[in-house]
Amino acid sequence: MSKIEDIQHGDHVKVVKDGEEFFGVLMPNATTDVIIKLKSGYNVGFAPEGLHVTLVKKRGPVTAVRPSRSIRPELPRLSIISTGGTIASKIDYRTGAVTSQFDAEDIIDAIPSLAEIANIEGVMLYNILSENMQPKLWSELALCVYNQVRAGAYGVLVTHGTDTLGYSAAALSFMLQVPVPVMLVGSQRSADRPSSDNVVNATCAAVAATSDLAGVFTVMHEDASDDTCLVHLGTRTKKLHTSRRDAFRSVNADPVARVKFQERSLQFLSDQIGRGGCELSVHPKIEPKCALIKFFPGANHDIMNFYLTQGYKGLVIEGTGLGHVMSEWVPHVKEITEVIPVVMTSQCVYGAVCDRVYDTGRDLLKAGIIEGGDMLSETALVKLMWVLGQTSDREEIRKLMRTNIAGEITVDESRTWETFEELP
Repeated sequence: MSKIEDIQHGDHVKVVKDGEEFFGVLMPNATTDVIIKLKSGYNVGFAPEGLHVTLVKKRGPVTAVRPSRSIRPELPRLSIISTGGTIASKIDYRTGAVTSQFDAEDIIDAIPSLAEIANIEGVMLYNILSENMQPKLWSELALCVYNQVRAGAYGVLVTHGTDTLGYSAAALSFMLQVPVPVMLVGSQRSADRPSSDNVVNATCAAVAATSDLAGVFTVMHEDASDDTCLVHLGTRTKKLHTSRRDAFRSVNADPVARVKFQERSLQFLSDQIGRGGCELSVHPKIEPKCALIKFFPGANHDIMNFYLTQGYKGLVIEGTGLGHVMSEWVPHVKEITEVIPVVMTSQCVYGAVCDRVYDTGRDLLKAGIIEGGDMLSETALVKLMWVLGQTSDREEIRKLMRTNIAGEITVDESRTWETFEELP
């Protein structure tokens, strides 16, 4: 590697290795290797032996002049609430990592097509990656959405990191009743990568946010192409792949709608509440001290006691199949349910919990567990937090957890919810 003192991270360089030339941006790293980011958006690393690096262009200061935004009276008003995430991110050349650096105005500047759909107003609420989202922030986000709608927003678009997008969508679904569309949207790849999905996702989300829907939804790529996005119910959204652009699916429910990117059009795929179908209200109180426990073969039931001693107010158990744990857990579950509510969900992605088929399940019902039906485990956890924020009455908690509030659970009207005393 050539010794050029003025080469710094972020500079454009040429790397020559074994007679082959590579051009890219020099990135920092913790080893002696040289790493550059290619124009394609991918990184390539080189061992220093026999390497020659030359400066092509210095990294210059970034200056931006925001254009004045004219109001188009024929377009609706759309509020964009930025919380961060990959959709609002680019490479931080100090660390080599993808980091949240954009605010709402940056997103608008980066995606000019939004201005063709609505008059945009940006709100910078957070600038965090989604792993840093917390229950208390959901309450603040719900209040922000509420205030935007009350102030006259025709629709709301919330930019959010994808890893916990489903949790936040579920939280807003329980906290808010909204007569307009609220669309949570993210991207799997940062804005400075050629393969980024931020423009397609955000544009389709804006189309959906100005449609005749009402409620809380998520919008992400339908497949690997850039043709369409799917709108999912906020309580039924699950991320099923770590990095694919079409990672999100509706679970135990049909997608709500399909948005065609080029045509800027929306096609309904299932029946939903229409715009203006409810009164605006917000119920942001939440009990954050709830936990999700994943059962596995040989798991120790002491984990439940740990949460109880730490002052937790509710538990969700992700059981096997129809909602089971090993038999020796049952008496300990009974001890826990006498103090705090325990909800049973399934580790299976699809289908519903039914603890009336096998002896273990029936024993769990007698022990006091609350069946989570076909709710996603993540949604059941968020719902339990929200329910405990509304009431401390044990019977009311049980009733609310088994009631379909925001499309989160399929209620089979042909089956009654027996109490454990009614079971043989």
